[in-house]
Amino acid sequence: MSGVAVTAVPEGGVQHERAEHPASAAYWALFVIVLATFLTFFDAITFGMLAERIKHDFGLTDSQLGFLAGPASIICYLFVGIPLARLADIYPRKYVLGAGAALVGVIISAGGLAQSFGQFVGSRVFLAAGGSAHAPASYSLLADAFPPKKLTRAFALLQFGFIGGTTLGPLIGGMLVMMTAPWEATHLGPLKILGWQWILIFMGIPSLLVGLLFLTIKEPPRMAPAADAPTVPANATFGRKILTFMGLDAFRAINAKPRVYYPLFGALALSAVETFGLQFWRVPFMIRTFGWNEGQIGAALGITVLIASLSGLLLGGIFVEWLAKRYKDANVRAATCCAAGVTVCTITAILMPTAWGSLIMFGLSGMFGIAGAVPQNAAVQRVAPNDMRGQVTAFYLFMFTFFGAMGSYVVGKVQDGLIGDPAQLWKALLITASVLMPLATFLMFKAIRPYREEVERLEAMGR
Repeated sequence: MSGVAVTAVPEGGVQHERAEHPASAAYWALFVIVLATFLTFFDAITFGMLAERIKHDFGLTDSQLGFLAGPASIICYLFVGIPLARLADIYPRKYVLGAGAALVGVIISAGGLAQSFGQFVGSRVFLAAGGSAHAPASYSLLADAFPPKKLTRAFALLQFGFIGGTTLGPLIGGMLVMMTAPWEATHLGPLKILGWQWILIFMGIPSLLVGLLFLTIKEPPRMAPAADAPTVPANATFGRKILTFMGLDAFRAINAKPRVYYPLFGALALSAVETFGLQFWRVPFMIRTFGWNEGQIGAALGITVLIASLSGLLLGGIFVEWLAKRYKDANVRAATCCAAGVTVCTITAILMPTAWGSLIMFGLSGMFGIAGAVPQNAAVQRVAPNDMRGQVTAFYLFMFTFFGAMGSYVVGKVQDGLIGDPAQLWKALLITASVLMPLATFLMFKAIRPYREEVERLEAMGR
């Protein structure tokens, strides 16, 4: 195998030329990251399966339920998300990932002990804090472990974590909800643990084990900063260094190329509101509109999500590779086309007169969503500065996390404020989908030309 010779480069060190990281080490790192991603989405989906139980047992309104599933999870992220991503830029990423996974496991289990709405909110707040460094550190590590020509493939394989979590989440989660439904409450001292809360308690254990697996990853050398990359002066004050840690330089790098980053960030934010809002409210929608229970919904969703996700992964890979032979902007161009597909299928799904018809269209929407996620993520990694990739990714994913977390709350507020009747939840979903997804598609379209020009500039510089 040919490649750049590398000697005496420590873990987390900087490499001025791209080193050929061992393929076996790169794919092992990818496997562990996929496993951790699977657990993240499995928790989110299973929590959504518990929505109606949580609402009933804690006496919540739809707005409160939406807040618990969404904004509660990003309160702490506002303060720690970007700084934790900075850790991925200056320390070995495997330690950042391992610590985050272990912390997430502890917090998920602690959430199962919640005795009130406020305690539940607290558990979701700290859960987001624990997981906030996962995506930036993962993306940064993969971008250094895989050469540019194979990076899109790595991000495609990373989607198996999402696919597994969103497929097995409803299937296993629905079964667990129905299994624990007849359980009597358990009293442990002052704690009253309802049957479904045991699901959360035991769900935290796998994350602790994955945290240990991250320690077995071989850290790839980092690429050196580009010659024109902004740097912190050697004699910078302590306050200036704190601002760097909080993301100032990464923000300046993003702001320096607004035509490239702003449309991508905006499209992600708008689509995240709709995607996460729909993901959480899909189970209540099926219960209230078609009268299904969690077991039926879980089994049906498991099948449709699996088929849709695998189809989307295949479609995304083939489509991007086909476009890449013709266009420098293949990543963003493919993401635009897929966003249009998501828009049409989501609106159609909400309007379908039968449960299976609705699920099939939701499946097609998910297929286009998966197909577009791979090139969209790869696009940001392609143009982000080497030495700030973690924090630039964190800003990008902040849009996804923050606005995605607002999705369940937005739908709940539209439902309570405009619709009122719980049985008419479909109207709230239709309003949000009809407004947000067309705007997201338009913004993605606006990013095509600036992205192409930036890729051409980077290629001219040898990146």
